[in-house]
Amino acid sequence: MTASLKLHRRTFLAMTLALAACKNRAHLIEITGLSMGTTYNVVAIDHDGALDKPEVKKAIDVALADITAKLSNWDNRSEITQFNVASTGTPQVMSPELSRVMTAAAQVHQASEGRFDTTIGGLIELWGFGAPGSATVPNSDAIAQALETSGHQNALRLNGDQIAKRNAQAQVYLAGIGKGFGADHIAQVLESFGLTDYMVEIGGDLYTSGRNPDGLAWQIGIEAPNPADRTLAGVVGLSGMGLATSGDYRNYFEVDGQRFSHLIDPATGHPVTHATASATVLADNAMLADAWSTAMHVLGREKGLEIATAQNIAVQFIERRPGVEQPAFDTYVSPRFEALTA
Repeated sequence: MTASLKLHRRTFLAMTLALAACKNRAHLIEITGLSMGTTYNVVAIDHDGALDKPEVKKAIDVALADITAKLSNWDNRSEITQFNVASTGTPQVMSPELSRVMTAAAQVHQASEGRFDTTIGGLIELWGFGAPGSATVPNSDAIAQALETSGHQNALRLNGDQIAKRNAQAQVYLAGIGKGFGADHIAQVLESFGLTDYMVEIGGDLYTSGRNPDGLAWQIGIEAPNPADRTLAGVVGLSGMGLATSGDYRNYFEVDGQRFSHLIDPATGHPVTHATASATVLADNAMLADAWSTAMHVLGREKGLEIATAQNIAVQFIERRPGVEQPAFDTYVSPRFEALTA
């Protein structure tokens, strides 16, 4: 069996546009950095020109270090890692940050009919999409065993700010919601400095507030799901909302010509196989946009639009057009997405 490996760091697919021709560039704060295994970017307007940029950056980095210490699956000392390595079912009191994330994760899990699931860490590792390692197709017995220890109801017991394992092998994996929460946390830092017009992006998950330097809603580009280039499928104006895109075309591997996406369906234990190439969600905050974009992509366009309509979720699906040699795509949106972007 020959394998052609095409693994890329998971990147979401939105970018900020139109910062050129900025009338307030003298008061524009632009900050970049590294955190949570990826990059973050901040653009904010300091209308009075009184803020010290290094002080703002320091506050952001301190806040993100605190979030990493609670939510990172790559930090052996983090709160969630310590929970994962524990073999006991004794309830653990969560920090306020972890409690908020796990509560939201459980709500999205239920509303998405289980398609968003933070407990499939074992499956993610099994397919080689977790910690650095070799991607491989596991056997059916290994998949079945991993499925037995996943599923929120099967693996976890949540009670207020307490969390406990229902089985010793349960693993919580927060990559599908943690970066969105990080973006929201940066937004809180900016608001503590009195900033009201800003755009925050971390690992592709965004939160925007107010207006951009040209006095418009922040213009956010949604990338076309074509791995050969980075053209845009569209642009949305965003203010006071979060945005996240989940795509399957940069993080995958191939074995004997068959493509395996990093998006694992919690119901089957296998990567998704439908034609949906990306799902973009607009939500009240970046954390929910992050979680729902993953859920919607796993659901796929047909079932995803059904749930999005019932739950009033703003989602755009980009789907591969079958039977076409050159990449071609069709776009579908939920009623809420259409209303917000009209």
